[in-house]
Amino acid sequence: MADSPTVDALVLDLLEWIGSAPRPYAEVIDAWRTSCPRLPVWEDANAAGLIEHQRRDGVALVSVSQKGRAYLEARRRRQA
Repeated sequence: MADSPTVDALVLDLLEWIGSAPRPYAEVIDAWRTSCPRLPVWEDANAAGLIEHQRRDGVALVSVSQKGRAYLEARRRRQA
């Protein structure tokens, strides 16, 4: 993933925050977009395929992808 333990931890936080149900894109991007080039959490999660985007009834949604769920589970096992 990222070269930074800080960014890795924040990506995990992002995935946990999104949770098991899709959230509106506007809500996610409002909470997680950053202009700091050293904390590219949203960009790293997208680039790694850990989140997915969809449209439902004209609303853009964000959810944790299958790869993201596997990543979360692997990290939880390591921390346990």
